[in-house]
Amino acid sequence: MADKKADLAGPGIGDYAELEKILPEDYTSLLSPKDTQKAIYACKDYIEQNLCKELNLIRVTVPLIVDVDSGVNDYLDRDGSRTPIRFHISNDYDKNPVDAEVVQAATKWKRMALKQFGMGVGEGLLTDMRAVRKDYFLDHDHSAYVDQWDWELAITDEQRNLTLLRQVVEKIWKVLKGAENHVMGLFPQLKTDKYPDLPDELTFIHAEEILAKFHDLPRKQRETQILQEYPAVFIIGIGWVLEDGYPHEMRAADYDDWVTETTSEDGKPMHGLNGDILVWNPVTKRRHELTSMGVRVDTEALKKQLEICGQLDFLKLPYHQAIVNNQIPLSIGGGIGQSRTFMLLLKKAHIGEVSATVWPKILKDIGKKKNIHVID
Repeated sequence: MADKKADLAGPGIGDYAELEKILPEDYTSLLSPKDTQKAIYACKDYIEQNLCKELNLIRVTVPLIVDVDSGVNDYLDRDGSRTPIRFHISNDYDKNPVDAEVVQAATKWKRMALKQFGMGVGEGLLTDMRAVRKDYFLDHDHSAYVDQWDWELAITDEQRNLTLLRQVVEKIWKVLKGAENHVMGLFPQLKTDKYPDLPDELTFIHAEEILAKFHDLPRKQRETQILQEYPAVFIIGIGWVLEDGYPHEMRAADYDDWVTETTSEDGKPMHGLNGDILVWNPVTKRRHELTSMGVRVDTEALKKQLEICGQLDFLKLPYHQAIVNNQIPLSIGGGIGQSRTFMLLLKKAHIGEVSATVWPKILKDIGKKKNIHVID
């Protein structure tokens, strides 16, 4: 059980000796550095245009920094172990100062923005979000610099169910699969027998069902095992405490709804209106998370989840007050990792091959041994 508890902290590796062992030995990039950049923006343009088309979104600007007192920054996990970068803006000789934070994700801001931009039911927004997450271990698919397509769609109370969640997830998968076909058409060298294509369809499975299949395994190992059966899955219900006494993974209490009771297709009681898309990465031969998303909390779910997490004091913050007082729309939303997606579609072994950021020397040295060259 100790391994299960440690496994909740996130999907990173945490040790460079282990990372060196798991990185592929026979890797050669299928694209040159120049073609890699061309392919990145071909993917980016395709995905943004088609997400907007499929989900009825418009592209909007998104902040890099937010006011500390607003409560809209994303704390990622309920235990508070991942803290944002905070700084003081003295402004006007400290007569009118602002304490600000670099965003970790735009999850809460987007929901507030639905009202700010006048979005009606069935309308939404797409952002080209940039963030800094300083508490990540920097490995082959985690960096301190995060880029996401953060999106949010206004919905009705009647739409807060698994049916809508599944419909939206299927549309997102259609876009990602379409992007794969699009970029392989532009760069035929990406089509290779060495690495299989993404499946046409996702398999939907609940976190509680995966636990039942692999009861003694920690979360990451359960995900690895289920991806041997189904190479692309959407795992439903992430955050609710499962039968073994642990959630599938930690989730913050104030954005996704992981507490609402639902029913599985075979009639079993379940919980949660959220989930993750995970795929098997044939290059790294590891599980690969692409997106987290979900129906957002309403007043009832927010209060229940804050109580479970011992964070009822959050209710005094403006963002949380806006939910309680029904001042912002009900919504569904999520974040799709841009560099994670490019890494997968362009058959790369390291996220640093598609994302320019800082890396420790030890990681760059390990990469050179494996013919993996990250962007400096």
